[in-house]
Amino acid sequence: MQVTRLAIPDVVLIEPQVFGDARGFFYESFNQRDFNEATGTSYQFVQDNHSRSAHGVLRGLHYQIQQPQGKLVRVASGSVFDVAVDLRRSSPTFGRWVGAELSADNHRQLWVPPGFAHGFVVLSETADFLYKTTDYYAPAHERCIAWNDPTLAIDWRLTTEPRLSAKDAQGIKLSEAEVFP
Repeated sequence: MQVTRLAIPDVVLIEPQVFGDARGFFYESFNQRDFNEATGTSYQFVQDNHSRSAHGVLRGLHYQIQQPQGKLVRVASGSVFDVAVDLRRSSPTFGRWVGAELSADNHRQLWVPPGFAHGFVVLSETADFLYKTTDYYAPAHERCIAWNDPTLAIDWRLTTEPRLSAKDAQGIKLSEAEVFP
């Protein structure tokens, strides 16, 4: 497994060792001990989620202000550009974002710790997006930062306007959002 800390060091790109031949491939998609060692954390996961989205769908930027979720994300088919935004006011990287392309071909995973907003845009025709969370979904505590907040200036790699849910279209600017201490 190769581990890369991104420009925000708490966000970790994980590239598992993939064993492949003419028959296909095999890789260990999750191992608690290896995950803890790679991230320097001891989080336990309580929920697995799976979404399928079409090209140009942008989901995010989501977070829970209470019951914050850490997310270990990956793509089982297709490709996405995945983004994490630091919402921890006490952090030296508060308000900054990092992103990585995740795909079924590159097998990469991204660890997005609690205290971050998370989102992705689908680059392929469709994408199956899988993620593990460290806390349960709590709709009453869910918040959404606007995907196009000019202070964040996220380069989503878009060639057309994204397809958004009604909830995501109502996202607010970071300057107006509830954030973490």
